[in-house]
Amino acid sequence: METLKTKTIIAIFSILFIANAVTAQTYDEIQKAFKASYISEYKADYNAAISDMQKAYKDDSYECNFRLGWLNHSAKKYEKALEYYQKAITLKGYSVEARLGYIATATALKRYTDVYNKYEEILKIDPYNSTANYWVGVNYYNVKKYDIAAKYFELIVNMYPFDYDANHMLGWSYLNIGKTPEAKVLFEKALLYKPSDESAKSGLSKCD
Repeated sequence: METLKTKTIIAIFSILFIANAVTAQTYDEIQKAFKASYISEYKADYNAAISDMQKAYKDDSYECNFRLGWLNHSAKKYEKALEYYQKAITLKGYSVEARLGYIATATALKRYTDVYNKYEEILKIDPYNSTANYWVGVNYYNVKKYDIAAKYFELIVNMYPFDYDANHMLGWSYLNIGKTPEAKVLFEKALLYKPSDESAKSGLSKCD
């Protein structure tokens, strides 16, 4: 019985040793692939960079999928980029960066429904994400739901009081729902940031 236990322990340690060796080898391969891809990307040879990454690609690696999403986007292979970004999102369900990568690619393809769906996903993960709040606000503004749009812009202005875009869009949202005095203040702030901005000037002129 003691001999059997000893053999079992040895077998377990052998398996662990082999597993660790394989893991180390895999990591070295991936690291080399990343390094080679950076060199190719620096030369703007995105196809070579993609090829570099594929030599050590692991389907269950978030980092590999995220990197290939970016490289395929850079190579304007947008459909492939979306595939890799979506794989990255599946692997790391709370990833904001992968969703932002997906959004950039979907925007290039003018798939705006997908874009706003991903922004909504980001807000479920990070309710205070300023980029997501801004573009979801813009989406509601464009469909003339000014009161809902205002809530998104308000959140940004509270966090970033001197942000031009948020002040500008909140000004227009307020103007459209009849909050004229508040809109005037916001347009004036926007013009402190961009004194020659025609849109903010136009909004301010409507507040008189």
